Amino acid sequence: MSYVEQHLIPGESIQYQTKLHWIVMAGHTVIAILLALLAIAIPTVWASFASKVKGHSIPGAVYFGALVCVVAAGALFFIGILRRNATEMAVTSKRVIVKTGIAERRTVEILLSRIESVAVDEPALGRLLGYGTVIVRGTGGTPETFEKIYHPLEFREQVQRQIAGWAKPA
Repeated sequence: MSYVEQHLIPGESIQYQTKLHWIVMAGHTVIAILLALLAIAIPTVWASFASKVKGHSIPGAVYFGALVCVVAAGALFFIGILRRNATEMAVTSKRVIVKTGIAERRTVEILLSRIESVAVDEPALGRLLGYGTVIVRGTGGTPETFEKIYHPLEFREQVQRQIAGWAKPA
């Protein structure tokens, strides 16, 4: 059961849920691929060097170094997946709820009646791929910024629908 589902108040229902866009994994994925390529390159380069010198073979340390690169690549990719999946964003019939983190959790819960505005910032690449930043301003509070949200315009529309009291679209 998700954080949002566990923390609904009586009479409240989830109207819309979203998550971080897959673009948050881009850096993790690129570095993981580079490490995997390095894991392939280390023994290959060493083997070509060793083949030129008679009687030399590839030492175990070379294979160990390649194994470390593969493990680091896998761990980095796994951390990216965890980061993406540990973030929940929802619009309920009464609040906007955002939860990030696993070990260290940060939650933001803003009552719909206390929201002054919802702004969306989409870079050019974000418009093409469907991600952006949503800034929710509450009455008397500081703006809450949520970056790289999947379909930010839909998130904003759902908040506005709930504030206006419109029914959930079919």
